[in-house]
Amino acid sequence: MSQIVWIARHANRLDFVNPDWFLTAERRYDSPLSEDGFVQAKQLANRLKGEKISHIFASPFLRTVQTANAVAEVLDLPIKLETGLSEWLNITWMTEEPVKLSTSAIAKLFPRVDRSYTPCVAANYPETYQQMQERSGQTARCLVTEFSPENILLVGHGASVLGATIGLVGEIARTQVKASLCSLVKVVRQHPEWLLELKGDTSHLTEVEEVIRFN
Repeated sequence: MSQIVWIARHANRLDFVNPDWFLTAERRYDSPLSEDGFVQAKQLANRLKGEKISHIFASPFLRTVQTANAVAEVLDLPIKLETGLSEWLNITWMTEEPVKLSTSAIAKLFPRVDRSYTPCVAANYPETYQQMQERSGQTARCLVTEFSPENILLVGHGASVLGATIGLVGEIARTQVKASLCSLVKVVRQHPEWLLELKGDTSHLTEVEEVIRFN
C-alpha cells in the first residue's frame, strides 16, 4: 500500500499585506493570516476534500495553525502541532526568539488542536539554513514512519516545506519545488523510493502570488 504525504505552505499573512502591523504587534514574528489568506486556506481545504488524509500536522505558528484549521474543519480531523515544521529561526529574519502562543492558548482558540500530541523534533533559535533543513527533513521522515501507511498533511512555511520535501525525495526537490503561499506538494511512496508528484501546485487558488515571498 502506497503512502501519500501532502505538504502545504500557509496562506497569505497579515504582515505581507500590512507591513506596519509588525511595528505594534504583541508577537511580531507570529503573524496571523490576512483576509485573503483565510480565503486561500478554505480553497486549500476544498482541494484536499476526499483525499483520504488521516492526520494533519502543523507548525505551531499562528498562520500555519489557521491554515491547517481550515483544512481540519473540512476533513473533520484534529491538528497535531509539530515544532519540527516551524519557520526558519534565523537571526536575519528574527532579532530575538519568536514569541508564540502556548499550546494550551492555541487549543483554546482552535479546539481541534490535539493537546496530547508530542512533537517529533524541536526547533531551536537561532539556527542556520542547514540546521533548519535537517530538522524539517528529519521531521518528515519521522512522521511518515510513525504514521505509516496512512496519508498525512504537513502544514509549514516556505523553508520548512522545501526542507521536508528534500528530506523525503532528496536534493532533486531543491530545484523543482516552488513553495509559494498556500501551494501544495504531493509526495508518494513507491517502495523503496518517494516520488514527487506535485511541486508546489496552486491550481486550487483563485489568486496566486507572482513573486514568492518568504520573510
